[in-house]
Amino acid sequence: MQGNPFDISFGKSPNETIERVRQNREILEAFTTDPVVQQIFMITGVRGSGKTVLMNTIANSLEAEKEWIVIRLNPDRDLLQSMGAKLCSTRSNAELFQNAKLNLSLFGFGITVDEAPPITDIEFAIEKMMKTLKKHHKKVLVTIDEVTNNEHVRVFCSAFQILIGQNLPIYLLMTGLYENIESLQDEQSLTFLYRAPKIRMTPLNIGMVAARYAEVFSIPHEEAVRMAVLTKGYSFAFQALGYSRWRNRDSMDRCLAEYRLLLEEYVYEKIWSELSAKDKRIADGIAHCPDGKIASINQYLGLKPDEINQYRRRLIRKGIVSGEEYGRLQFTLPMFEDFVRDRMIE
Repeated sequence: MQGNPFDISFGKSPNETIERVRQNREILEAFTTDPVVQQIFMITGVRGSGKTVLMNTIANSLEAEKEWIVIRLNPDRDLLQSMGAKLCSTRSNAELFQNAKLNLSLFGFGITVDEAPPITDIEFAIEKMMKTLKKHHKKVLVTIDEVTNNEHVRVFCSAFQILIGQNLPIYLLMTGLYENIESLQDEQSLTFLYRAPKIRMTPLNIGMVAARYAEVFSIPHEEAVRMAVLTKGYSFAFQALGYSRWRNRDSMDRCLAEYRLLLEEYVYEKIWSELSAKDKRIADGIAHCPDGKIASINQYLGLKPDEINQYRRRLIRKGIVSGEEYGRLQFTLPMFEDFVRDRMIE
């Protein structure tokens, strides 16, 4: 029996995906254009918006090219040490470093050169490795998923700035929540990150979502469109609804009940816990005003006309709310208004 083609696990690329052609092309062209026009991109968006999938798609594309080396790093570990270890983990790279007389014995990378003094500083070691790789026409892409403003990330970003300043072929692709990216670039030594291009995850194309549902479930186009609209183009919702439909093909009611449960337990509870009390109050106003008009929200909450602006901007940047239509606010997440109303009752 064929397994469920939809995946609700985080941190891996599911079997069924909707390709983000524009963002994918933008990053790949920037990294591969000669001369190089950009060496860093930051992918940001709400939880479940497909940040990791986009990052992995790009990493896999470049990894297939012989001149590219892809290093995937954990933001909660010593990133420079981890990068050095992974660069030395392949025989071809180790031979290049050995032939370049890089004595890396102090770092436990397994590369010792008796006739050369050991390098004692990890940042200097990475610099020497990168210069060696450049001589052999190699490029290194570093990916870091879900960055936070911690010491490991700050140290690595500072070192990265120095490396690109020396015209070395190192590229960085990071994903993170809006608030974590903002906190990181606010660091006094890392303001260069403000100039780094940000890829903000937008909703998937509803037509493409419908086409995938129609193909996988062999259903009429009109039914597939109705399913697609239920996702609002939210990446995790595309997986969750497909997953639930696969498990409950004989009952749409059970499918939708499970769909809502997956959204809430896998994503919405965490999003809600990270909102401030004021953010939650504004969300409650949006949930109780179906027309989405800011005037209606202000009236419901008893706010002055300009009071909502600060929190409106923050919710939009977080990716929870869309402010594309002037004078209106709507949730970008499917069934989120129901979730919010229930939570505010508790």
